[in-house]
Amino acid sequence: MKILAIDLGKFKSVACLLDTETNITDYHTLASDAGYLRSFLSAVTAELVVFEACSLAGWVHDLCVEMGFEVLVCNPNQEAWKWKNVKRKTDKDDALKLAKLGALGQLVPVHIPAKEARGYRRLVKYRKTLVGRVGRIQNNIRALHVQQGRSMPVGQRAWTEAGLESLGKLRRPLAECGWHELWRGELDLELTALDQAWAQLKAADVRLDALAAQDERVQLLQTIPGVGRKTAEVIVSQLDRPERFRNARQVSAYAGLVPRRYQSGNMDRQGGITRRGSRLLRSALVECGWVMLRYNPWARAHYDRIHGGQKTRKKQAIIAVGRKLLVRCWAMLRDKTAWSGPEETELGPVPEAAA
Repeated sequence: MKILAIDLGKFKSVACLLDTETNITDYHTLASDAGYLRSFLSAVTAELVVFEACSLAGWVHDLCVEMGFEVLVCNPNQEAWKWKNVKRKTDKDDALKLAKLGALGQLVPVHIPAKEARGYRRLVKYRKTLVGRVGRIQNNIRALHVQQGRSMPVGQRAWTEAGLESLGKLRRPLAECGWHELWRGELDLELTALDQAWAQLKAADVRLDALAAQDERVQLLQTIPGVGRKTAEVIVSQLDRPERFRNARQVSAYAGLVPRRYQSGNMDRQGGITRRGSRLLRSALVECGWVMLRYNPWARAHYDRIHGGQKTRKKQAIIAVGRKLLVRCWAMLRDKTAWSGPEETELGPVPEAAA
C-alpha cells in the first residue's frame, strides 16, 4: 500500500510517499498552489492521501476527492501526533510521521464540510470578528478620553445618536491638529473606523438574515425560547451534518464541553471541560444559556438543580445548560422536529453574571 502524506504549509508543502510493504520513502517539495498540486497528484499513484486539518485543508480535500483519491484529514491536536522530547522536527519528519500513523490507523479523522457549508461557517465566524473589531475601536475611544481627563457616558449610551454627536464635536482631521491636540486627530480616525466597522457588520447581518430566512435548520432552532438567529446559525454552521454524530456524548465532546479525565491505578477523577473544538460554539452556547434563564423554564430548571443555590457553582451550572442545549439542538436537527419544551415565559431578571 502506498500512502501520500502532505505536510501543508502556507507557501510551501512537503509530501512523503511511503510504500508500506518495502518501507521506501520518496520526498517532494511542493508549492501550496492548486494548479501545482493538481499536476503533482496526477503523476502520483497512492491508495491514501493524508494531511492535517488547517486553513488549506478544505480546497486540498476537494481537489484530492475530485481526482479520485481516498482522503484522510486528521486532527493535529491528538495525543499520537504530539512531538515531545525530540531532537529534531522538520517538515519531512512531519510528513513521514503522518504517513506512518496513517498506515497504523492511529489518526483520528476530521470532518470536512462541503464548500458551501465552509463558506457559511466562515461568514458566521467573520461576523463575530466584526463584533470584536467594533468593541476594540470603542475601547480605544474610551481610552483616549481617559488619557485626556474627559468622561464619557456609561455603556451603550455613548454610542447613541446623541453620544456620537457629542463625540463628533471633539474630532478634528489629524493634519489640522497641533502638538497639543493630536488626540483629536486620533479620535477622528477612530470614529471613521467605527463607522466603517458598523457598516461592515450591518452588511454581514443583512446577508445572514437572508440566508437564515431560507435555511430551515436555523428557523427550526429559533423555535427554542431564548435562542435567536445568531446562536442558531452558529450551531447549524458548526454541527453541519447532525447525522455524523452517533450519540449525545460525541456532540458534547465535539464542542469541548465534556470533563477531562485523569485515571491511573486507584485514582480516577474528572477535571474541567476539555475546551476542544470551536471556541465560537462554546461562547455562543454559554451566552445563550444566560439569556435562556429568563425566557426558558427548561433551562432555568436545569440551572437551579445543578448550582443548588451555591454561588461557586453558577459557572459550572451555566456550562451544563449550554451542553444540554447543544444536545437538544442536535436532536432537533437530526429528527427535524421543533422545540417541545415548556412555553415561553418571563422568569425575572438575568443574573448579574450574564451582564
